[in-house]
Parts: sequence; structure tokens; C-alpha cells
Amino acid sequence: MKKNFAIVSFLLTGLLVVAVVIGIPLLHAMQLSLYKLESFISEPIWVGLDNYARILVDRDFWSAFGNGLVIACSSIALQVVLGIGIALILNQNFIGQSIARGVMILPYLLPTVVACLTIEWLLDGSYGLVKSLLASAGIPMFDWSASRLSATATIVLVSVWIWTPFVVTCVLAGMQSIPRQLYEAAKVDGAGSWHRFWHVTLPGLKPVLTVVVLLRGIWMFNKFDVVWLLTKGGPVNSTETLPVLAYRKAFQSFDVGGGAAVATISFVMLSVVILIYLKLFPLDEK
Repeated sequence: MKKNFAIVSFLLTGLLVVAVVIGIPLLHAMQLSLYKLESFISEPIWVGLDNYARILVDRDFWSAFGNGLVIACSSIALQVVLGIGIALILNQNFIGQSIARGVMILPYLLPTVVACLTIEWLLDGSYGLVKSLLASAGIPMFDWSASRLSATATIVLVSVWIWTPFVVTCVLAGMQSIPRQLYEAAKVDGAGSWHRFWHVTLPGLKPVLTVVVLLRGIWMFNKFDVVWLLTKGGPVNSTETLPVLAYRKAFQSFDVGGGAAVATISFVMLSVVILIYLKLFPLDEK
């Protein structure tokens, strides 16, 4: 009875926190999406699903959706590939292994605003370190924020730099849980390094990678701070994502209902993708 009481107590506490921190704001946003509001203190006017109909035919919405998809998929792919590669190196025995593992986690500990402002300083066209290095080599400085490709690439690379350590930590923990006997048996069968990685390491990492890709997908698709701090959605909304679009509509265009509708549609889309993903890659798969 004491054990069951402890389990129920922890479960109810967690559900209460989720309800207060996530559930109530989510329901409030859904409610706001059904009204026309010019501010959070103005008189709401009921419009029903008009905000959704207006948003779904808005070119800015689908452009932001596509931008978010490109940024999320690109950064996740790079984070997973680099994370696995770095974890393979850190899983080997070498002098200074503990120090290397500690240094690897440092970018993840930096506040996002500090990381983004540092990158902006490095890439500044007037006095940035990159400009000085290029000038010393006789190469003119380029304006990284002037084109869609370079601005998107900057967002992706900064995201990879900040959050690859999370992938490395998870993958490294997964590697250490793979029984050494499997590698020894593979060596006895004559398997080389690549075959051991492909037939032993990757299958052993499948549960970890399933969770890592899911979490990174959720976080990257909802990412607001990096995009806003680096480009604010520019140039000409070419890097604007759904969270940035929702913010711009609600707080700059004074269309609170439209911003709430963007956020709600984004939530529904992400929920559907998560359900499909979990159907294809169940977390309890053995």
C-alpha cells in the first residue's frame, strides 16, 4: 500500500504540474484563436473558425511551415550524424577521455541568448572575428544575413553547435549499455569495424535514437529563440518559422486571434506527426 501510494502521489503531482504549466495555457490559446483580438486587454469578438480559415490560406503560414521543416530536418540530421560520430570517439579509451567528455557538453550549458550573441559578434560585418580572419587572407567579408541560404545555414549550424552535445550524451550512454560480448562475438566471426558498427552498435542504439530524434524534432520545430535572435525571420521572412509567425501576428501585427490560431494549428500538426512517428517506431519495441 505504501509503495502504491508513493507511485500515485508522484503521478498526480506530475499531472498537476503538466496541467498548470502546459494544459491551462494551451486551452487558453485555443480559446483566443476563436476570437478577434487586437490586444490581450481589448474586447474579444467571437469569430469561430474564421481565424483558422484565414490562416490556412495565408501564404506566410505555409512559407513558415516549410522554413521550419527545412531547419528542423537539416539540424536534426546533422546533430544525429555528428552526435553518433563524436560518441564513437568518446567511447574509446584514450588519455584525457574524461576531460574531452566534459568539454563536449559545454555548448549545451550555454544560455541560447549568449550563444547567439556570440555568433553574431563573430560574424559581424564591421568588426567581427571572421571578418578580420578573412581580411588577413585577402578575402572580402560576406553578409551572412542577406540571403535565404546563408541565413538558414547559420541558424542550422548554430543549432547543431548548441544541441549536438545532448545527442552525444544520450548516444554515449546507449553505447555503454550494449553488452561487450556482442562485439567480441562479432570479432570472432570476422566482422570488421564497419560491420560491428552497422550490425551491433546501431541496433543497440535504436531505442535511444528513437527518443533522441523524437525530442529533437519537437524542440527544433518549436524553436523560437535561435531564429529570433539571429535573423528575426529575415531576410524578407525567408527564415520565419511558425513560432516566429505566431509571435509576429500576436505582438507586432496586433492579431492575437490569428497568432493563437497559428500556434494551435502548429500544435495539432506536431501532435499528428508524433502519433505517426510513435506508430512507426514504438518506444517499447524490443
